[in-house]
Amino acid sequence: MDVRTGLIALALFALIGAFLSFRGAIRNVQAARKISFYSLRRRYNNNAWRLVFFAFLLIGVAAWLPTSATQMMFRVFPPSPTPSLTPTITLTPTITLTPTITQPPTITPTPLVSNTPTLTPTPFLPAAIEALFSGAVVRNPEAVFTAIQFSTEFNGTDAVNPKTVFTLPIQTMYGGFDYNNTAPGVQWTALWYRDGSLVCYETEPWREDWGTGGIAGYTSCSSPLGGWQAGEYEVQLFMGDEWKVVGRFAVLDAPTATPDLNAAPTPTP
Repeated sequence: MDVRTGLIALALFALIGAFLSFRGAIRNVQAARKISFYSLRRRYNNNAWRLVFFAFLLIGVAAWLPTSATQMMFRVFPPSPTPSLTPTITLTPTITLTPTITQPPTITPTPLVSNTPTLTPTPFLPAAIEALFSGAVVRNPEAVFTAIQFSTEFNGTDAVNPKTVFTLPIQTMYGGFDYNNTAPGVQWTALWYRDGSLVCYETEPWREDWGTGGIAGYTSCSSPLGGWQAGEYEVQLFMGDEWKVVGRFAVLDAPTATPDLNAAPTPTP
């Protein structure tokens, strides 16, 4: 590879870096729009502007490398003349035989629908939630949580009459669970999603009085973003940055009263 080719390759890498910086800036702006916390939204916007500035810097470098940089490199390393190749004697082509007729290939039927299963995304902690951590982030594979039971009432030990389908209106939703081998001081988090959008959360260090095992663990949500609405809800529990259990429930609209057409009309005085 000569000097000019190397500089052109560096310019192409600079353009690719500029494209990735622009894309990163766009993602930061999109993430900032979804965050309701002003400090975090400002941090994401500042990162986006830095990426835009870096992208323009890479574009300038990409434009400088094939022009001015090439002249500077040729002054330091003057190009040596390359010898011209002596043309070789070309051979007279021989007569090629006419190919025989080949049988057309048979058509192999292909299925229209394939039974490829769809992938379920692994739960993860959003960066905006990780920025709120105040406890230790330590992975503990021994920490376990039972399945989450959902109810609109919690008696201090268990969820009362747990269900998976609820009807509006709802004041507070509880998710009860048992736990074991938990470590005090480690950050734990509960994320509440509605139709894939984060609407409620709680995160704090695991308290000493909760102990390393118990039957009265719970997470609750009283005022989700946008209020309680009909939809599919999912609650994800994390210990540190490792997810432990996922629970789901559905909320339906309140049924509307259907008028009885066969009822006798009420006489008016």
